[in-house]
Amino acid sequence: MTVTFSHDTEHALATLVRLVNTLPGPSSQVDTMETLEDLEKFVHEREFSAVANLTETDLQDVRDLRPLFAPVFTTDSDAEAATMINAIVARGTTTPRLTNHDGHPWHIHYSRDGASLTCRITVECGIALAQVISAGERERLRRCEAPDCDDALIDLSRNRSKRYCDARTCGNRLHVAAYRERRKSAGE
Repeated sequence: MTVTFSHDTEHALATLVRLVNTLPGPSSQVDTMETLEDLEKFVHEREFSAVANLTETDLQDVRDLRPLFAPVFTTDSDAEAATMINAIVARGTTTPRLTNHDGHPWHIHYSRDGASLTCRITVECGIALAQVISAGERERLRRCEAPDCDDALIDLSRNRSKRYCDARTCGNRLHVAAYRERRKSAGE
């Protein structure tokens, strides 16, 4: 059975991956969510609608969400993931409603109009994670397998074969290294 998620769920999961990957990692100790400009860029890239003027408080609140979501990508237990997700969603205020804004088809927003960016991320991303777990698809949440990268990823491929956060960087880099090693071993 192939599980497919709705457009809004996949968008929320991609938003979550992008957010978690702003944390410093082993290949880069750079926090890419340090300034208000970083947050504004994130909001623009992830196409959040109806976001009021962002403040330093918004920045700090969004930064504080990252370590709450990050462990969901490394747990091996549905029950542990569910406990983490339930705690995250409980931090927000949910008011599910149907909407079809900005040319998108009907979809569900789980936060009320006018909710803070932090509330929206908490609820929308938390519910998306809950849908993944309830569909029995936790193994789609993982970390990049490249030895020098631990970025979060969501594997939405049909056969659950995605291994790298980005095939063009981490995947390609490892394939090139393996090719060079084979050529070296062959004495070329």
